[in-house]
Amino acid sequence: MALDGLGHTYPGALRPVLADLNLSVPVGEHIAVVGRSGCGKSTLLSVIAGLVEPTTGTAAVLDERRPARRLESCALMPQGDSLLPWLSLLDNVAISLRNQRVRRRVARSEAQRMLDRVGLGAWSDARPSALSAGMRQRAALTRALLARKPVLLADEPLGALDAITRAEVQQWLRDTITHTSATLVMVTHDVDEALLLAERVVLLARHEPDAPARVVSTWPGWFGDDRPREVLLGDEDFATARREVLQALARESHLTEGGTDR
Repeated sequence: MALDGLGHTYPGALRPVLADLNLSVPVGEHIAVVGRSGCGKSTLLSVIAGLVEPTTGTAAVLDERRPARRLESCALMPQGDSLLPWLSLLDNVAISLRNQRVRRRVARSEAQRMLDRVGLGAWSDARPSALSAGMRQRAALTRALLARKPVLLADEPLGALDAITRAEVQQWLRDTITHTSATLVMVTHDVDEALLLAERVVLLARHEPDAPARVVSTWPGWFGDDRPREVLLGDEDFATARREVLQALARESHLTEGGTDR
């Protein structure tokens, strides 16, 4: 994935939300994008996915710049679970294959296999209303993974969960994405989450009020370290990395204090 000199201005807006943004993500890398609310993180995902065309610069996924081709290569992990209440858990997950014109029987078989793998197989006939928030979110993430797209785009995928459930699903997601070769670009406000789930953490920020956002800093993440989440959170080096990211976020927030978010 390559973003070169990328910028975007929404119709009628007085200023661009993104400008001169450069980012290269090798195939299979997991990155997390952090930044204050309104700095353009969700816009960035929309551009990558081909849902929004950049005003300036270029966006390419697997060397393909055409929006429809970029969209074909991407699966979205949403903030909410987005499960259809009238369908069983199995059919909700199978949608990701049915949308690719896979036959219903084959799609359901693949979905059941995936649900078994992530510990939700016993709930395949249940409606979403019968499941906990954590189970529903795991199902939504499983649906995105089942699509087997080369790029996974995650927009605050765990943002709607309470702290305890979020911690549990973070560990589950960390274990699950270890076994995928897909490229992951995740937006999150949780610095611990960014460090745990990514190989690289990218700070998107403005240098002054009302300026467009750019990539201003990067740090190595801790994805690939197979120690449990609780152990990593207590690690001295992890704590140092967390402090550096939080300090950078605080500096950028101070620089842009008084600006108008979009």
